[in-house]
Amino acid sequence: MKIEVWLYGELSQYGDERARKGFASLSLDLQEGTTIAGLLDTLKMPTEKRGITFVNGNLSALPGLQPDLGQVLMDSDRISFFDHRSMWPFQYRHGAAMAEGLKGVLDTDPEAIMHHQQKEE
Repeated sequence: MKIEVWLYGELSQYGDERARKGFASLSLDLQEGTTIAGLLDTLKMPTEKRGITFVNGNLSALPGLQPDLGQVLMDSDRISFFDHRSMWPFQYRHGAAMAEGLKGVLDTDPEAIMHHQQKEE
């Protein structure tokens, strides 16, 4: 299967030689059944380096709140990883749709979004 990955800010270093300052765009061929955790392994990117994550425009993770690691990716998915210093993307200023994993966490523990935190490096 083929997926599209966008890496923003400092995360562009996990892209390829075509990475530009501030972002990288990759088209990857992955085995069916690959998860977000598997994608991170492929990119050699530690999960704690990522801040906000979107899968097909749906918010799937925040710093310190990453229920998406087991999410199975599908052919043609578009994943966007933002570093911790990236601002909230403008197009989501009025809210963002959420992936099922994050929505499930917040449905059972609405305070979780208030207590996520970035780990000290």
